[in-house]
Amino acid sequence: MAATKERALEAAVELLGTEGVRALSHARVDERAGLPAGSTSNWFRTRRALLAGLIDWMAERERADFAPSLLEHPTPDMIVEGLCAVMLAQTGPFAARTRARYALFLELSADDELLAPLSRQRREFEQWTDRLVAEAGIPDPVPAARALMALGDGLMLHRLTVDPGLDVRPAVERAVRALAATA
Repeated sequence: MAATKERALEAAVELLGTEGVRALSHARVDERAGLPAGSTSNWFRTRRALLAGLIDWMAERERADFAPSLLEHPTPDMIVEGLCAVMLAQTGPFAARTRARYALFLELSADDELLAPLSRQRREFEQWTDRLVAEAGIPDPVPAARALMALGDGLMLHRLTVDPGLDVRPAVERAVRALAATA
């Protein structure tokens, strides 16, 4: 059962990432996943439950894919490498998931209950980034981390929508070096 539930969640991400929130339905997830009709609704009785389950599953996947332990004893150069790697993964192999997350943030911005797990995941990533920036010796780590995250969001959105081949490294290097030089 776990394997078929996983297939359903992967199919839901693909639907969200390629066709948007309004395309998400139990029947379409079953069809996309190649599952018998009604399979998804057995795990998630309502559309709201499907959205909540999908949000939690996406967060688990992202935590597994971008484990915080990847950058032990970071330096500014390691932060450049790490941020570039994350952005390239999020706009490459995980592009559908990134689009799905953005679609959910936009669609659910007025729904505090469903937005909560997305916001919680964002806060975890913020805390991880704060720690990395502080350990790398960059002054004022919280505002510096927020600036880097905003830059990253902008660069990822640009790669997903306007210029898939955009080289993110020059902007990331410039930002990290400028923030590190404010000491």
